[in-house]
Amino acid sequence: MDVLAQEELRLDAGAVDYVLLALYFVFVLGIGYLARRSVSTSLDFFLSGRALPAWVTGLAFIAANLGAIEIIGMSANGAEYGMPTMHYFWVGAVPAMLFLGIVMMPFYYGSKVRSVPEFMLRRFGKPAHLVNGISFAVAQVLIAGVNLYLLASIVNVLLGWPLWVSVIVAAVIVLTYTALGGLSAAIYNEVLQFFVIVAALLPLTLVGLHKVGGWEGLVGKVSASPGGAEQLSAWPGNELTGFTNSFLSVLGIVFGLGFVLAFGYWTTNFVEVQRAMASKSMSAAQRTPIIGAFPKLLIPFIVIVPGMIAGVAVQELVVFKATSTGNVDYNDAILLLMRDLLPNGILGVALAGLLASFMAGMAANLSSFNTVFTYDIWQAYIAKDKPDQYYLSMGRWVTVGATVVAIGTAFIASGYENLMDYLQQLFSFFNAPLFATFILGMFWKRMTPTAGWLGLVLGTASAVTVFALAEVGVLDLPGQGASFVGAGAAFVVDIVVSVLVSLVTRPKPDAELVGLVYSLTPRTKLKASASGEDAGWYRKPGLMAGIVLVITIVLNIVFG
Repeated sequence: MDVLAQEELRLDAGAVDYVLLALYFVFVLGIGYLARRSVSTSLDFFLSGRALPAWVTGLAFIAANLGAIEIIGMSANGAEYGMPTMHYFWVGAVPAMLFLGIVMMPFYYGSKVRSVPEFMLRRFGKPAHLVNGISFAVAQVLIAGVNLYLLASIVNVLLGWPLWVSVIVAAVIVLTYTALGGLSAAIYNEVLQFFVIVAALLPLTLVGLHKVGGWEGLVGKVSASPGGAEQLSAWPGNELTGFTNSFLSVLGIVFGLGFVLAFGYWTTNFVEVQRAMASKSMSAAQRTPIIGAFPKLLIPFIVIVPGMIAGVAVQELVVFKATSTGNVDYNDAILLLMRDLLPNGILGVALAGLLASFMAGMAANLSSFNTVFTYDIWQAYIAKDKPDQYYLSMGRWVTVGATVVAIGTAFIASGYENLMDYLQQLFSFFNAPLFATFILGMFWKRMTPTAGWLGLVLGTASAVTVFALAEVGVLDLPGQGASFVGAGAAFVVDIVVSVLVSLVTRPKPDAELVGLVYSLTPRTKLKASASGEDAGWYRKPGLMAGIVLVITIVLNIVFG
């Protein structure tokens, strides 16, 4: 970002804003310090001793996903594509979150595994475990780098600190509370960050709507802007997918985003699953993603709508949208709106909200990375059978190492003008094939250990191939089409390879698959308790999921 763009984005932060920011950091570090007192074993550090209530893990579940990528990336998508961006929430998140709660969590929580790769180890053996552990670890440091780069560049642009100072300060704060208190510190900070983010973005949305003349005014202005009225209805979303054919676009959204990418991300991504696994009971673990789904339905209104407002109300962005020239791009949408609309005091809250979102995302990446690296790579293959305190200490050092690597990967992210493109690409590489392996292995007991790792490797290779062909121009896939097609290819290739390889290799005996395969697991093991702390109709996972599903369908109809 050049100097001129920095000057245009510079916020006029006053003393009151800096005081609010300082207060926020005191709270964050205080939570880390207090959480440290409850950490005496590696299970406390990595999984909070499996002792947290559902409302805490539910809010942390959604805040862990409400990072820099979500706020900057989705507001950028809102400015560029408009309402079709809603699909990332109502098609590309909520159904998969409900599936995780109802179908997958009984297997994760019931088997008492400590991570998603550990589930792979029990189901498929060491090769699949190692492939999954390494690919997950690589993905987390790449995504942590995105969060860190955004956090640092925003501090640099808004407050004028040099980029390297911003990177180090941001990294040290997140590292401090994650290394001190482990997952508990990350989770309790994510709950705090959720409320700070909402307190920051809700006023911005309301003031922005007032500026453009309410909802009717926004509709009129968006209709008259480049992209036109298509940006006001979620379907068929041709601009977003890059397909000119509406049927292909809907197919891409439903299958590529709604099924493969969404289910791949929400049901197998340990960043999210780890929060549910920290719950105090099976029922609480099932409710965690379902509780998170309620705010997930409403977040688009405080993230995407401000992006749409910025696209028609901020002069520099209006020019950029019309001509693709200027010193700003879509990633600046939310910042430009803050600069134009918020007075001092409120600006401090908004800044704290932005910083909170980046820190929540990065802390989630770090806390899941340190668990997988320590348990699934270090303990499993390098330093076996050590005392528990050794792994606790190792977890803290791994957190330091991951932070240093994230500082390096932060600069890979700097080459993308819309960071959602980069993120969806990573998800198509790592999550789509993993979901295929998982879902087939969970419902088909004949699937073999060899098929488990071979499907993963070739599925990932097919997504990388689609990406490479799109990059060199062999495939014409603008927008986020390359990641949708890549995810679909990874899923299909993984399934086909897994089935073919399973037919010519030996499966595990049935006795070793109880608790890991649906047909071999007694129904009583998959049923959550409905008594004591889990009693009450409002704590029934199935009923809660049904309510969320009805609201999701209504929102798709109203804004479709």
